[in-house]
Amino acid sequence: MANPADLIGELLTALRLNGVRYHRIQTGPRFGFGFRGQPGEVFFHYVAVGSVTLRMTDGSLHRIDAGQAVFLPRGSDHALLSDSEVAVRDVESFDAAQLGDAVRNVDTCPSSDPVPGIVLFHGRMTLDLGGMHGLGPLMPALMVVDAAEQRAPDLALILQAMKTEICAGRIGFAAMLARLADVAAAMIIRAWIEHGCDDASGLIAALRDPRLSRAILALHRDPRRNWSVAELAAECNVSRSAFAERFHATIALTPLRYATEMKMGLARQWLAQERLAIDTVADRLGYTSQAAFSRAFKRVTGQSPGASRRAQA
Repeated sequence: MANPADLIGELLTALRLNGVRYHRIQTGPRFGFGFRGQPGEVFFHYVAVGSVTLRMTDGSLHRIDAGQAVFLPRGSDHALLSDSEVAVRDVESFDAAQLGDAVRNVDTCPSSDPVPGIVLFHGRMTLDLGGMHGLGPLMPALMVVDAAEQRAPDLALILQAMKTEICAGRIGFAAMLARLADVAAAMIIRAWIEHGCDDASGLIAALRDPRLSRAILALHRDPRRNWSVAELAAECNVSRSAFAERFHATIALTPLRYATEMKMGLARQWLAQERLAIDTVADRLGYTSQAAFSRAFKRVTGQSPGASRRAQA
């Protein structure tokens, strides 16, 4: 029998992080870089040298030291500062050298400074959770992790590799940094689910509950099947009534409503990322016709499948 951690790992195979723009940033002792969010995008920062102050839109300040990484899964506007009084300038407005595909280098360190104040790597990405889109609203606005993190040793190795690439500047380092940043962000999400959300509720609580997680896994393994509540309860070896009551109490959705929303999350991914035809998506999800699928899709998402694809293009 699989344990909840194994089930979470399998469910997160649908997670997709795609880089939009990356920056290697090197600057002197005073700096103020602003980052503006875009719909559907998230931010990642890794500080290799020095310390920065991260200021959120609510005015809260967070110190980020060398060896620490920051992930902002809601894509909130924010700034990285040397101090709270420094002027802020949008990072996209700086002159930058192209290091590789989608990777730019911003160097504002004065020539009179023998050592840069900070060296960091920034990633702007799109995050697609596939059928697990319900995780998005549960994530905090800010996640901070350390290269010395004991609960996620694999992530610590990735962050250490990033520091080596940032500082050594070997051939192809920009492309390596971009890929490492994508992997690090995905690992941060996984570590948060496994360890960081101790006050877990909703979907996270269900994933950790053996009486519910096996039903959720069954839905994701076979989205084409028209599951009944009784069949899902049987996956968990509990009665239909007990399963339905616990599922709704934990997730605040009925099992069949969750199944429908999960299917539409997969549909969005297949339409936008994999560019599948609408009738192919309908068939994959067990709908008897494209029209039936389109009606269900619009009822859940508020858009037709075609409009959803165009909006995410």
